[in-house]
Amino acid sequence: MDTMTQTKSRAEKFWTHPAVVFFIAFFCCFLWGSASPAIKIGYELFTIGAGDLASRFVFAGVRFFLAGMMVIAFGSVQQRRFLHPSKISWKYVFVLMTFQTILQYIFFYTALAHTSGVRGSVINAAGTFFSLFLAAFVFRFEKLTAAKVTGSIAGFLGVLLIVTAGASSGGAVSFAGEGCMVIAAFANAVAGCYIKKFSAKENPVTLSGWQFFCGGIVLMLAGLALGGRLRPTGAGAFLLLLYMGFISAGAYTLWGILLKYNDVSRITILGFMNPVLGVLLSALFLGEGKEAFSIRVFCALVLVSIGIILSGKKKR
Repeated sequence: MDTMTQTKSRAEKFWTHPAVVFFIAFFCCFLWGSASPAIKIGYELFTIGAGDLASRFVFAGVRFFLAGMMVIAFGSVQQRRFLHPSKISWKYVFVLMTFQTILQYIFFYTALAHTSGVRGSVINAAGTFFSLFLAAFVFRFEKLTAAKVTGSIAGFLGVLLIVTAGASSGGAVSFAGEGCMVIAAFANAVAGCYIKKFSAKENPVTLSGWQFFCGGIVLMLAGLALGGRLRPTGAGAFLLLLYMGFISAGAYTLWGILLKYNDVSRITILGFMNPVLGVLLSALFLGEGKEAFSIRVFCALVLVSIGIILSGKKKR
């Protein structure tokens, strides 16, 4: 066995170890969970009004532009060369940029302007279902089993318990609201499957960094063209923006590496920790502890854990 094969074997053994997979996924979800309170605080620090969608695009674009620079710099230092896609890999960057950064966030922010946060959270969590079925029937990475379906349902019910806690229903379903959120969730699921597919041909760190960098530029230009602006209130605004860049850089890069070495369902199902951690971190930073620390949340965590165990099982 040559040196390259041994190195590849060690890497695969490390990134498929159950404990490594869980804790790396937990760290990613912790970062993503902190994004919601960070964004809300960022709107205040950059004085972005509730109806100022153009400035939100600029805000998101700067965040992803910084995230791309961080990932590219990290990968370049790690590999001791400037990290850039090969000539053939630019099409992979374009596909990921289109689905993961541009389409997902354009439809996501449009949806939030026309639907409640509760409905948006529930629909966005359905992206896991999209990932499982896309992996099984479109990309054909793996087979859909009864355990995976049952685990997904259990995990989704856990998410549903959290995001609907104390919420009141109301308002008609619309394409601009719920419809756009479905498209955003679907775009994210498609991107996840493409990451696994493209990672077999290109370094996932390279793909992640350059799709963030290019996608961030597109979002910034779109927001500026629509009249969006950022108005920082102090140094804290820039520090928060750097942290938000790290959220995307760290989480998506690590998540992409996990997808490269593991089944899509095994990784995407762990994404159910994302809304759970989001609720807990919102309680900590936004003062929503009364709702977060309740019996409903405890039951949700149990359901999510069951979902993770069932969906992670493989047929022998």
